[in-house]
Amino acid sequence: MITLEDLKPNKGSVKKVVRVGRGRSSGCGKTSSRGNNGEGQRSGRTSKRGFEGGQMPAFRRLPKLKGFKNIFALNTASVNVSALNKVSADEITLSALIENKMVHPKTEVLRILGNGELTKKVTVKANYVTESAKEKIEKAGGKVEII
Repeated sequence: MITLEDLKPNKGSVKKVVRVGRGRSSGCGKTSSRGNNGEGQRSGRTSKRGFEGGQMPAFRRLPKLKGFKNIFALNTASVNVSALNKVSADEITLSALIENKMVHPKTEVLRILGNGELTKKVTVKANYVTESAKEKIEKAGGKVEII
C-alpha cells in the first residue's frame, strides 16, 4: 500500500538551488557569477527587453512583416455566368461547383458575376448575384435564389 510518506518527485525534476555569494567553496563566491566590474555586476541592474549584450537585437536583425490578414474574412469564389454552362446539374449551388472542381473545396461564399452568356435553364443558389448576371439567368429561363 502506498502512503504519503512513500511519494517522491520524479528523478531529475527537483534541482538544488545555487546560493550565489556564499564564499569561495560554493563555486559562486567573490563576483557571484556576475563577471568583473561594470553595470552588470551592480545590484539592482536590469536590462531592457530584447537586450543582447550590445549585439544587434533579434527584432532589429529580422525583416518586418508587412500588411495584415483579416482572420474573419470568408473564402469567396467568383464564378461568371458563362462558366455555369459547363455544370451538368440543373440546380447550381456551391456544393455542385465544388463537385465539378470549378471552385476550391474550402470556399464558403459563392458570388455569381455577369460576364458571358448562359445557354441553358438553371436554378442558381448563391450568396451574391450581380444585376447583369441575374438578368442573363432569368433571360435563359432560370431562377435566382439568394441564400
